[in-house]
Amino acid sequence: MIRFALALFLLVVPVAAHATDAGWALLRDGGHVVLLRHAMVTGITDPANFDIDSCATQVNLSARGKQQASKIGALFAARAAPIERVLSSRYCRCLDTARIAFEAEPELFAPLDLLKGDDAQKAEQVAAIMKEIRAYSGSDNLVMVTHLEDIVALTGISPREGEAVVVEPQGDGLRVLGRVTF
Repeated sequence: MIRFALALFLLVVPVAAHATDAGWALLRDGGHVVLLRHAMVTGITDPANFDIDSCATQVNLSARGKQQASKIGALFAARAAPIERVLSSRYCRCLDTARIAFEAEPELFAPLDLLKGDDAQKAEQVAAIMKEIRAYSGSDNLVMVTHLEDIVALTGISPREGEAVVVEPQGDGLRVLGRVTF
């Protein structure tokens, strides 16, 4: 059983590294949309007294998350991946990821907030994100810092904290072009 697990691990690791290399190649070329899940956090869910305007009432980046966000920015710079715009959810964990990684104030984009519980509201949020992605035509990259639930709804992919998913519009949805793990 241990040999099987080791063989499986050795098969998966090169694939993940290849996916990351392909993702970086896309980002170096520019002109892409990046869905970036916020960096590592201190908890699982926001407290009952959650207030979008108060970081003290939210799950926030952990010390490792702050280091991860810094690493994200350093790798974007080292890999010469040009950034044109950074949009962010209004949640502090997303804003802090964007601020630390890209050393600039991101543009607030409420549709990137955690998806609402109501199906109609979820559909509105997803439609607004899709509209922004479809409208993007820059030569550098557009980074959208958001949450797991949003990325899953848009792509069907469940990224790790701090993972980037490179996408492009395709039909009514998105096509995943690559992924970058940090």
